[in-house]
Amino acid sequence: MVAERAAGITDERELAQLRHAVDEELEAAARDEDFRARAVAYRAVGQLRFRQKTELLRRGLEDESPACRGSALLSLELLSRDHAGVVNAVRSLLHQLANADPNATVRRMAILALRNGSPHADTIVLLEHITSSDEEDAELRGAAKRVAEGLRKKQRDRRPGGSR
Repeated sequence: MVAERAAGITDERELAQLRHAVDEELEAAARDEDFRARAVAYRAVGQLRFRQKTELLRRGLEDESPACRGSALLSLELLSRDHAGVVNAVRSLLHQLANADPNATVRRMAILALRNGSPHADTIVLLEHITSSDEEDAELRGAAKRVAEGLRKKQRDRRPGGSR
């Protein structure tokens, strides 16, 4: 599989050639009727480190299938580790998923993706709300608490005189 090949590639030029070779195939798979094909396509975006496909990931976040939303979130989280802008570009969608997705796993994954974004006050407030809610899912509340704490720390560190 292409994604497995991509995982073993360290040369950026070789990875770019692989991305070019599978570009159309990836787009077609993301439009497939079978949710499994779409999920694989969304997951491959992260494995291929395909930053040019953030709009494709946005579609994945809005997919009807929880598996597709989860795969898109995995890729988004992977791509955003070094580039907060990837998360910042879809922040409102991540807020919706974290707050109201019917699938608890998707909600947790959205919360975890938010940790790689900029420490916006609205995100911290949302996460604190989830932390203090009467949500039955303790894992969800715990993830929200950890991410909110991490974002508050980022916020403090960015202020003049912060603890750098």
